[in-house]
Amino acid sequence: MTEQQTDSLDANTLAELREIAARYPQPRSGLLPMLHLVQSVEGRVTSRGIEACADILGISAAEVSGVATFYTMYKRRPVGDYHVGVCTNTLCAVMGGDAIFERLKDHLDVGNDETTEDGKVTLEHVECNAACDYAPVMMVNWEFMDNQTPSSAVQVVDDLRAGNEVRSTRGPKICTWREAERVLAGFPDGLVNDGPAAGPASLVGLKLAGEKGWKAPEGEK
Repeated sequence: MTEQQTDSLDANTLAELREIAARYPQPRSGLLPMLHLVQSVEGRVTSRGIEACADILGISAAEVSGVATFYTMYKRRPVGDYHVGVCTNTLCAVMGGDAIFERLKDHLDVGNDETTEDGKVTLEHVECNAACDYAPVMMVNWEFMDNQTPSSAVQVVDDLRAGNEVRSTRGPKICTWREAERVLAGFPDGLVNDGPAAGPASLVGLKLAGEKGWKAPEGEK
């Protein structure tokens, strides 16, 4: 059955979309997490997901689509169980990010933003994972995998495809992409403290500032 022939989203999803919109003084502000919820259910941003968001927010489907196509975290093609984003921005690229990405493309037999035949892994190069102190870095469903090499990256995707437990280098267990999308929609999974948000290298400056009594300059009053 084609997407155009399907019915609307199920009642529970529609109720949760309305719940998200109700969190904000201006309901339209809830569009971003609403789209994440659509992805958690549909595996991507579908036409019926766009229509549902538009109807709830009282805006046009074109306006919703404009947002969904502007941000790269919203996908219009099905995403695998695990979204693997390899940073290929300057520092990570110099430190080996490009080599990791090329190795994974060959190993998985996919191109950029493509999914393996078994539906397990979607590979994408990303501009920055905001973890330059651990370059080269890749993320699996937005969890950090720091200080990667081509070999370690291959091991990660092989373990994911085999159904083995994989943990971020910072501790958290890797969940599925749909589960991660639900968290981004604002529905906690109870694992917020499962691993640190920042590693030691990221906290060196804070530690030095504390030891030396450094403080940010006060602004004008």
